[in-house]
Amino acid sequence: MTPAALDPRVAHLASEETLSAFGGDPWWITTIKALGIFVFLMLCVLMMIMADRKVMGRMQQRHGPNRMGPLGLLQSLFDGIKLSLKEDLIPRGVDRFVYIAAPMIAAVPAFIAFSVIPIGPEVTMFGVTTPLQLTDLPIAALVVLATAALGVYGFVLGGWASQSPYALLGGLRASAQVISYEIAMGLSFVAVFIMSGTLTTSGIVESQRGLWFAVLLLPSFLIYLVTMIGETNRLPFDLAEGEGEIVGGFMTEYGSMKFTMFFLAEYVNMCTVAAVSVTLFLGGWLAPPGIASLVPGANEGWLPALWWLLKFACVMFLFIWARGSLPRVRYDQLMKLGWKVLIPIQLVWITAVAVVRMLVLEDASPVVIALVVAAFTVATVAAFAAWLRHVRRERAEEARQRAENARRSHAEPAFGGFPVPPSTAAHYGSSVLAEPPRTAPAAAADRNKKGEEVTGA
Repeated sequence: MTPAALDPRVAHLASEETLSAFGGDPWWITTIKALGIFVFLMLCVLMMIMADRKVMGRMQQRHGPNRMGPLGLLQSLFDGIKLSLKEDLIPRGVDRFVYIAAPMIAAVPAFIAFSVIPIGPEVTMFGVTTPLQLTDLPIAALVVLATAALGVYGFVLGGWASQSPYALLGGLRASAQVISYEIAMGLSFVAVFIMSGTLTTSGIVESQRGLWFAVLLLPSFLIYLVTMIGETNRLPFDLAEGEGEIVGGFMTEYGSMKFTMFFLAEYVNMCTVAAVSVTLFLGGWLAPPGIASLVPGANEGWLPALWWLLKFACVMFLFIWARGSLPRVRYDQLMKLGWKVLIPIQLVWITAVAVVRMLVLEDASPVVIALVVAAFTVATVAAFAAWLRHVRRERAEEARQRAENARRSHAEPAFGGFPVPPSTAAHYGSSVLAEPPRTAPAAAADRNKKGEEVTGA
């Protein structure tokens, strides 16, 4: 943390004074902004699905969609039309109202969260000066967390209303996963609030004019990248769907337009958490360092929307990269990562950030600040070394247990297997020969050799 970045004047730049630009727009400007956000998110979903398939195809040394439209760019659109035109079936025994409402509950909060994302500074739109942001609030960052928590209700209710064991398991997994990673994500936000001195998204962007929080608060940024993948149920954390384990998870009993709504909710949530990462950690619409001095007016007018879009595309690429590179983790590993690794690290980190921030605001001596930072560094290194020793002991115990299981499986044929009837029992209802017991008299063995069958009659 550099002294310039911790200067108390940063908090003044990021104060709620930025809210004065909101609330005075004509109704038709607000309508244009809302429609623009909706169209942008729908186009992002189509392009993200296409990029998902194209990039993963190249990573797997194949082409991906290349037939529908120029370069296959219309494949996502036609897939959406195909899903919408499929026969809409509702299984018997479901809670009909909740079953139909669940996909909409999952999709709507993701659109709401995008309303507080700043895409650019104040611009002139049809003769009206207005910020490139639908709205802002004194607690705008908390609105993002609230809408993310509401979205999981759609997954849980969809799994419960389906009256299916696989769907219910998927809904329970989704709720546990979101709770686990929502805590770590919220703690990532806390460090940003401490440094910016505000909860408004426009104020957080303004406070990063000197240095992006992705550099200043690197641990929070890296943990947020992990939690945003867990929050959106994407590989390697898509345990709520888990095709190899629970068929399709909470979406098992859904088809046609309702399945499309769940699919839409997943991709819109990806767009939202990516936009939040750009806002809180990557400087929002501010030009990358060095470009502002080279390009006149880089942070004015409509040009900042380009910087925001480039950062947004880079974060979205991380979703594809992670999906194509990492295998799905086990469910116990998912919970262990959230509760035993991410949350403890965040608690220690935000404590350090709060202490250093307080010392800077109170004009403490640089020597005192350096000693505090050194103390936290030593404690962190010691904790990391202890954790490594614990991991090595766990792995040694697992290796010993595997060796013992292998020894017993060779010595005891029935060890570790499912209970099965003895091989000498009659296979009723079939024409399989009964296996003679190893201690059977010679006469019985001779009869079996002659081809007598056991029918169970």
